[in-house]
Amino acid sequence: MNNIAEENENQNMNEELETQDAVNGPEEIELTGEETMEELLGIYESSLSKFEEGQVVTGTVISVGREAVLVDVGYKSEGQISIHEFIDDDGNVNVNVNDEFEVMIEVWDEEEETVLLSRDKAKKVKVWDAIKEIYDADETIEGVITSRVKGGFSVDIGLQAFLPGSQADLRPIRNMDEMVNQSYEFKVLKYNKKRNNIVLSRRVLLEAERETMRAATLAAIENDKVMDGIVKNITEYGVFVDLGGVDGLLHITDISWGRVKHPSELFSVGDQIKVKILSFDFEKERVSLGMKQLTPDPWTTAVDKYPINSKVEGRVVSLTDYGAFIELEEGVEGLIHVSEMSWTRKIRHPSQMVAVGEEVEAVVLDLKPDNRRISLGIKQTVDNPWEVISQKYPVGTIIEGKIKNITEFGLFIGIDDDIDGLVHISDISWTKRIKHPSEVYKKNDTIQAVVLDIDKGNERFSLGIKQTQADPWETVAERYEVGKEISGEITNLTDFGVFVELEEGIEGLVHVSEISKENIKSPKEHYQIGESITAKVMNINSDERRIGLSIKRLEDDDDDRYLEEFAKNTKPAASAFGEILRNNIQEKLEADKAQEEADKED
Repeated sequence: MNNIAEENENQNMNEELETQDAVNGPEEIELTGEETMEELLGIYESSLSKFEEGQVVTGTVISVGREAVLVDVGYKSEGQISIHEFIDDDGNVNVNVNDEFEVMIEVWDEEEETVLLSRDKAKKVKVWDAIKEIYDADETIEGVITSRVKGGFSVDIGLQAFLPGSQADLRPIRNMDEMVNQSYEFKVLKYNKKRNNIVLSRRVLLEAERETMRAATLAAIENDKVMDGIVKNITEYGVFVDLGGVDGLLHITDISWGRVKHPSELFSVGDQIKVKILSFDFEKERVSLGMKQLTPDPWTTAVDKYPINSKVEGRVVSLTDYGAFIELEEGVEGLIHVSEMSWTRKIRHPSQMVAVGEEVEAVVLDLKPDNRRISLGIKQTVDNPWEVISQKYPVGTIIEGKIKNITEFGLFIGIDDDIDGLVHISDISWTKRIKHPSEVYKKNDTIQAVVLDIDKGNERFSLGIKQTQADPWETVAERYEVGKEISGEITNLTDFGVFVELEEGIEGLVHVSEISKENIKSPKEHYQIGESITAKVMNINSDERRIGLSIKRLEDDDDDRYLEEFAKNTKPAASAFGEILRNNIQEKLEADKAQEEADKED
């Protein structure tokens, strides 16, 4: 009976050991001290026979060699693990004698008494078990993104897992490299141990977090409230700001009181900013935000800061065809019209005077805060040269300067302070007929001229070149007495007469009626330009600059001399007819003489 009971007890013990080995591997066996050697050996061998390839057991390091680490797993011979499993990235061996850890039995050869183990594979088995538990419990797992791969990222969670790009964040990632080597929490979407496939998601967690934040944000939003936000997206018309699960639009006109060309000049995605709630539509969940509203409107104090006639400084922010806009402070800009840029220069475009970004000094000319307008002037920062020019150059002063420009109507002479004087074409010469000033002068020629007039109101400075010399017409009557015979070249032929040059610039006209006693239809039939002719001075009008000549009067003079000679040599007639003829000749001579005197008076 005792033997039967002992056998039953031993059988129950073996069954219990088998059950434990199947779950946990070999465990220590408690001995009573009454077992025989054969029984003990049988129990030991029975326990060892329960090891299987792929089983995870606990082992203890008993030695560390160059090629392998020996580990005691309760078998009659030690198991081996390749030393490579313990070498870190720096080449150091991280294992010591008596270290205890779990290993997986890779090769179990009982006949050869060979046991090959792997700590790494044991870890992977544990990770798969952990992944299953996390997936079943709908929990999260931490991992490090190790690299970018096609379609997403590779993540180390103890095993290599795949994170699709669409599951990496709530919105598309611009720079995916920034996420590499970063640690995050993930949700296990699916896994397949046989295919060694694990798919993760970070977006699921972010969406859940965002929904929680969104509910809290919606409850906290109210008009005029100041809130913190993160720049989510930037467009040409504004910035979208994440207030915490709720997006609001910061329009470009509400960013600053000043000028903003593009929001990207001030913001970058991810920037943390403070904004004010301007309005909120609960039904559509639309939030309008403002940033400039966090500070007072600068125009409310513009009247005190920028009184009329005060000097101010500012920066040129933009140019237009009609002027330059100057930023005096953020939100306050003034306009310098092109007409207010120079006292003397004709400014066609403000770029002739200022450039964008340049700091300038100006004078406040007008201020309308209700219309948010300030009119400025640059030229007012210096004295108006037209106010002193008449004192510096009184009428009659002879000045000297270079020709700056030539037009069909005259010459512009540089004086000083950017003031140009105009010599009209009619004031170039007393006598020459000038069709275009370029016939006589060239640009940059230095000339002398007389100040004729200064019109400060219209900013005109009139000069004359011919006035530097006496007018030859003032003495022409002295040089060409009425009745005097003169000679000259024909300069022009017209239907009404012949123009004859008496001296340079002085011409006389022989009217067609004064050419001959005969009826002449056109002088061109009898004369040519350049031909030299002799005529008699009939009249002179210096004011109108005209000299009347006559050719036929020369013929009359010849007749008069003949008649006069005839009258002198003729004795008193014996007959009445002779006396009448003599008297008529005398009357004609006296009449011609009276006409000559009248011509002289004219």
